[in-house]
Amino acid sequence: MTAPPVPDEAHDEAHGGGLGSRLNWLRAAVLGANDGVVSTAGLVVGVAGATESQAALLTAGLAGLLAGSMSMAAGEYVSVSTQRDSEKAALVQERRELRDRPEAELDELTGLLAARGLSQDVAREAAEQLTERDALRAHARVELGIDPDDLTNPWHAAGASFLAFTVGALLPLLAIVLPPESARLWVTVGSVLVALAFTGWWSARLGGAPAGRAILRTMGGGALAMAITYGAGSFLGAAGV
Repeated sequence: MTAPPVPDEAHDEAHGGGLGSRLNWLRAAVLGANDGVVSTAGLVVGVAGATESQAALLTAGLAGLLAGSMSMAAGEYVSVSTQRDSEKAALVQERRELRDRPEAELDELTGLLAARGLSQDVAREAAEQLTERDALRAHARVELGIDPDDLTNPWHAAGASFLAFTVGALLPLLAIVLPPESARLWVTVGSVLVALAFTGWWSARLGGAPAGRAILRTMGGGALAMAITYGAGSFLGAAGV
């Protein structure tokens, strides 16, 4: 019997997993930029409610940008480092099982392939071929959903989060300090809402969800954050705090 091109299926699966990973990174970048826009906009608009000093606005905006980007990067590094450690542990366990009970692992791989729609005989032959080629890689991809040659990288994750947040935060920071004093608040609010509409649309597109609802959520959340912080800043400014 001639086995079907299961290696190609595994190859396609790896590409599918790689595509899913890239989409997750892109979604995380969009959300990181969204966080940078909202948090920094809320901060500088709040300060604008209390003072008209450009120096104070710039200082607050830069402080928020640096603190937020470093916090995002550190959090992503810790999270992805934990994921990478888990992936390494799973691969060590799988390597041990392949060494100690190869027949049971072959049966397991056969069952996994059969569960994907192959007949039992074809799944068995395909499992044997994949095992002969590279048993650990076959089990890692089919059973664990891990590419042993492309484990998650915490430094890449931290850098991407830092960059995404920084790019998002730059918009409200520049919008609040560059325009004339009479227009800076409205320019900031308008540019932030446009940016949030874009991130809402893009995140919906990545997730295959309706764009209108996502746009309203992101714009509504950003508008609410700016309104609350501006109100708080105005109150504190009027109170002379």
